[in-house]
Amino acid sequence: MKIATVGDNCIDLYNSMGHAYPGGNPVNVAVYFTRLGGEASYTGVVGDDEYGKLMINALKKKNIDISNVKVLPGKTAITHVELVEGDRVFGDYEAGVMAKFKLTDEDVDFLTKHDIVVSGLWGMIEDDIYKIKEKETLIAFDFATKLNDPIVEKAIYYVDYAFFSYEEDNDFVRNYMKEMHKKGPKLVIVTLGEKGSLCYDGTRFTKYGI
Repeated sequence: MKIATVGDNCIDLYNSMGHAYPGGNPVNVAVYFTRLGGEASYTGVVGDDEYGKLMINALKKKNIDISNVKVLPGKTAITHVELVEGDRVFGDYEAGVMAKFKLTDEDVDFLTKHDIVVSGLWGMIEDDIYKIKEKETLIAFDFATKLNDPIVEKAIYYVDYAFFSYEEDNDFVRNYMKEMHKKGPKLVIVTLGEKGSLCYDGTRFTKYGI
């Protein structure tokens, strides 16, 4: 199986420690999928700065196909992170050239040559996701904790596997999953942190533990 990941990338910058690490939801998915033995590509944009080089080199080392990564004049996206009592605390986000990212027809052609396309809430593809669906390519989309974000309503109709995050399994989230399923996804999955995850397929809920 070969997956295409597309959308946001960023450098997690630990200012107090002086360390910088490549990240971003689609980037992480590509890396972990490859680690499990699959093939993955990443589509997105980086700046022509040192952090852009860091991102590209890191993906190369992980055997990610970066043939569809574009380098634009400007700064690579950065998330400022601090460690507080051993926990990561996310601070300001600087979008840099990611603010200019938009899928082209060439990108869509590239993505739909894969078995499945994976993106998320900050991937900036919601206005063009229908173009991928028109090619009958499977789509997985991570909406994170933003259950009421306008992007949910924009994208949900074109998504096959919809992911959300919530703090607990209760009537509210189960009803929400049912409503989302009615809008198109084959599966609606909610991750519950240390409480596992919950999946709804239109007929029943399945609970998975950790």
